[in-house]
Order: sequence, then structure tokens, then C-alpha cells
Amino acid sequence: MNVTLPDGKRLELPAHATPNDVAQAIGPGLAKAALGATINGELSDLMTEIPENAAVSIVTKRDTDAIKLMRHTLAHVMAQAVIDFFVAEGHERSEVRMGVGPVIENGFYYDFDVPRSLHPEDLEKIEARMREIIKAKLPLRKYELSRSEALERYRAINDPYKLELIEDLPADEAITFYEQGGAEGFTDLCRGPHVPNTGLIPPHFKLMSIAGAYWRGDENRPMLQRIYGVAFLSKEELNKHLWMLEEAKKRDHRKLGKELDIYTLDEEVGPGLPLWLPRGAVLIEELEELAKEMERKASYERVRTPHLSKEGLFLKSGHLPYYAESMYPPMDLEGIRYYVKPMNCPFHHKIFASRPRSYRDLPIRYAEYGTCYRYEKSGELFGLMRVRSMQMNDAHIYCSEEQFEQEFLAVIEMYQQYFEVFGIDNYVMRLSTHGKDGLGKKYVDNERLWLKTEEMVRNAMTNGGVPFVEVADEAAFYGPKIDVQIYSAIGREFTLATNQVDFAVPERFELSYINEHNEAETPLCIHRAPLSTHERMIGFLIEHFAGDFPLWLAPEQVRIVPIADRHIEYADSLRQQLIAAGLRAEIDTRGERMNAKVRDAELYKVPYIVIVGDKEVEAGSVSFRSRQEPDKNAVPVAAFIKHLQEHAKARSLKIPALI
Repeated sequence: MNVTLPDGKRLELPAHATPNDVAQAIGPGLAKAALGATINGELSDLMTEIPENAAVSIVTKRDTDAIKLMRHTLAHVMAQAVIDFFVAEGHERSEVRMGVGPVIENGFYYDFDVPRSLHPEDLEKIEARMREIIKAKLPLRKYELSRSEALERYRAINDPYKLELIEDLPADEAITFYEQGGAEGFTDLCRGPHVPNTGLIPPHFKLMSIAGAYWRGDENRPMLQRIYGVAFLSKEELNKHLWMLEEAKKRDHRKLGKELDIYTLDEEVGPGLPLWLPRGAVLIEELEELAKEMERKASYERVRTPHLSKEGLFLKSGHLPYYAESMYPPMDLEGIRYYVKPMNCPFHHKIFASRPRSYRDLPIRYAEYGTCYRYEKSGELFGLMRVRSMQMNDAHIYCSEEQFEQEFLAVIEMYQQYFEVFGIDNYVMRLSTHGKDGLGKKYVDNERLWLKTEEMVRNAMTNGGVPFVEVADEAAFYGPKIDVQIYSAIGREFTLATNQVDFAVPERFELSYINEHNEAETPLCIHRAPLSTHERMIGFLIEHFAGDFPLWLAPEQVRIVPIADRHIEYADSLRQQLIAAGLRAEIDTRGERMNAKVRDAELYKVPYIVIVGDKEVEAGSVSFRSRQEPDKNAVPVAAFIKHLQEHAKARSLKIPALI
């Protein structure tokens, strides 16, 4: 047989050759360094048989794919260590059943059904056993079994999870196993790939946490225990990752949201239904005012729509049945079924259809902060990031095909203006396209229009000079979209903004306008949400700024601390002046010591703490401590207010020292 090497050379090998044979044929140095291979662009291991005329590249530690092989083998090492851990406690080996153990970003996990609940202190012992397995340099062997043999193996040990996985495999798919340390060691049903032996795994890994995980993500199935681990090629990478995780804990919007009195969740209200506290409401109002300002400049018109509708509207839009699993169940009133809305789109379409339209009217841009409701699974709810009630920065642009590119790029430009306001400079534009296998199920069944609109988006982005990446099978059900992956100040990834093309639903709603030739034509529709939802955007901003919001966004901009009761009258006068100037200010009139009051204001991350005592009262001035600029004493009140006003109005991220 023949294979092609990365430099284009052809290499002749015996029949049924593996990548290990390729490495050996090239030279003993490469054979010793080899960890795996890519075969026709797909990551593989050294044990997999190579098809005739394949393109083969050997993977060593210098290749980025090496860590994927190591992480996958680490998942098996962890599974073996968990079995040994429970056997050492006196349990039978068969009492430890395993689900799946894939590679994930930065690491791996494995799901277990074990005799007792795992505790954080168990991880240290399991990790120690993993290091022993790695030190033993156990060889891995790959082999196949027939379907009947594989099923018999797991029936014999009464393992329902592996049985189900095998039964769900296509009839023609090879059923492969990886044996680790011989027949008496550890064996697992697995596609691979893996490194040749456990000794090739670097020691830079750590078991991180234990979590509950429903079998196959179904909340009606058994709850398993999932152990997460991280692994890197170097100690520096591991330490950096652990530092970022610690920093992320400090910035966690759920923790800060509670500490800063921004929102609360209440079981009597229901999971995923946040209640915004007064300080959180300020954040919402500031974001909405920013959106209104931007949208006025871009000639959007604001509309308002109800929270629910008759069933027929969602049948027409396609949300039933495409989106039914994420919708709340219907209400039956007087024989009519109503649904609370998961999207604003159908209502905006009805507004467009409310009167005749001409090409001279286009483009029409409708914007709304509409409240939507989606039934996210309980296990997927996460603070403000995944909720069931959300206020969406939604808008729909109705335009002709000729206007599409200009309108689509105008939305992208709006994204970029928002990013500048928030100091976001690390993001990726992602073109999400359809998957052919999902046509008629996950996606509207019209391959021609899918290809056409995807090309329209590609051309718009290219012509606009906007870099983007492309991801298949991630589109909306009605058309392609640009999703924006945004990275916070510590590198955490969030999906926030979206810009979607709808080629299907306007026709379903019989939307039309009269074109230049006096003919009825269906408009294109662009769905856009540059600021996502209030919930997700504020969750992101809490973490991005670590709760230390810029002046314009801070729920409380100035905290006035009178040193003694005799200074309260002056403090109140100062507060009234600040409020009249459009600034948010509070007075701490408690009978606490000044230092305690200052500390409490700092815990709330108030940008400016104004101290007033005898000197300030006599001079009609302020002395302030600031998170934004150097502290200053004896500042005239008018100068202080003007300084804050200017920077709040400009939405400044950084404020220079007051001169």
C-alpha cells in the first residue's frame, strides 16, 4: 500500500499498515517521538489501520493535536483510577459503571455510576492513583469486537450504559476497545484516539471538580457523577489556567450579582426567572438608553408587542414544531390555545403586514426590548446566562435583496460601536451555516435558498473587510447568521450578539411590498440583537468589569459620607445638586464610623466616595476617593459635578485626573 506524507512524498508500506509503521519507516527518531497521527486530516492514533492512498502526518509533542490525545488517554487513566479507588474501599469492580469520557476544552471528564457519592477530598486520592498509572507506562492496545461479542461483554457485568451506547451505534460501524495495561488492567469501549502508553502523558494535570450529570443529558434519565480534569503540555500553561479559574470565581456574576444587590432568584417565583433589584434596574435602564440612542441614529422605529399569542401565529412562524421543546406549554382558554412568546419575530412581521408597503418604504427597521420566555432545561440554567425569562435587544430589518449587504454591514458596524463603548477588543465573528442532514427537521427545507443566503452573508462580510470564521450546522432554523463570540477581560468566552438572515418566514406570513415594476415582492428579513438580552449582557458585563463598572454604568455613582451628623445637611444639599445634574448619588447617614462607611461603599464598588466634614462645609467643596482616578481634596462642588457629568455623558471607560 502507499501513503502520502506532508511534503508530498509517497511512501510504500506493507498491507494493513498503521501510523506506527509510517513513523518507523521514516526513522527511529520520529518513531520514538510519535504520539499519534492525522489520517486524511482526522486525528488518529498509532494503532489505527491506514486506508490505501491516505494522507498521513505524524503527531509529536510539537503539534497542537498532541494534547488532545493526552487528554483523551487521561480520561481513561482517571476511569481506571476511580475503579481502583472503590476496589480499595472494599467494593466490587462491577459496582463502578461508566458513561462517557470525552475530551473537552482545556481537559476532559468522565461520568460514573458509583457505590457512593464522591467528595472533593476523594479527588486527591484519585489523582494520586492516576500519577501511579502514568508512571507505570502502561501500554495501550486497540482491538475490535463484533456487535454480539461487545453486547455479551457488557451483559455479563450488567452495565446498562455501555449496552445502550453499543445498541445505538450504526449497524456497519466498527466497535472498538482500548485496553490499558493488559487484560488485567483497564478496558473501555472507545473510538479513540489515544497515545501509545500512559507514560507519554505529561504531569501537568489536575482534577478540578465533581458535578451531577444526567445520562445523555436527559433530565428524565439517571443522574451520574461527573469528574472534570484539566491538562496541559507545560506547567506554565496549567498555572495560568488555574489562575484564570480563580480570577473567574472572583468575577462570577452569580457571586457578584448577589454581593452588589443586582438581581435575585427565588424558588417561589421559579428557576430561571430573575428578579431585578433597584441597582440591577439601573443597569437595564442605562443599557436600554444606550440602545435607543444608537437605534435613533440608525433610523430604527420602536414598537411594542404582547407577551403571548394564539397558537396559529407560532405554527405560521415555524416555532411550532421547530422550536416547540424550548417553548412553555400552551394555555387553553375558551377552546383557544395561547403560548407565551419565545421570540418577538412573528409580532414584528404582523406589524409590517398591517398596511401596504412600497419599495420606497424600505428598509423598515423595527426595534423592541421585548420580554420572551423559553423553557430551558433545569440542568442548563446558569445565573443570568441561561434563563427562562429574558428581555431581548431585538430588531427586524425588512429590505430588498439589493439593500441587504448595506443593511447587514450596518448591523455589524453597530456591534463594533458597542464593543468600543464596553472596551471589548477580543471577539470573533462566526458565520453559522446549515447542515444538509438537518433539512426539514432542524432547518427549513430549501437547499437553494440556504446556499444563496449563506453566500450573500459571506460576500457582505468579505466586501466589508470584516474577518470571520465559518461553522457548519449552527444556523437558525430559518437562515444563516453571524454570531459574535466575545471574550471578557480574563478571556472567558460568551456568545452575545447575533445577526441573522430570514429567507423563509416572511413568505409564510405573506409579507410583501410593491417593487419598482409595480409587482409584489417578498422582502428579506434581518434579525439582530447586538446587545443580546439584558440578562446575558449584564451577566457578561459583571464578569468583564469584575463588578467595577465604569462611571456611566455604575448603579450608584457617588456615595456621600458625612463625618458627623452636623454634616448631613450639607451632604443632602450636595446629593440634590448631583441628582439635578443627572448623576446617581446616595448618602450614608448611619451612625457608623467614617472608615466603616467608606469600606461598605468600597464593597459596593461605588466609583466615587465623597467625604464631607467641617472643612468641606466651610469651603463649599468636596474631598473624594475614587476607583477611577487619584483621590483629591478641597475640590469645588461645581467643578466636581461638571467633571463627572462630562465623563458619564461620554460613557468614558477611563477618567483622567481632575486638575
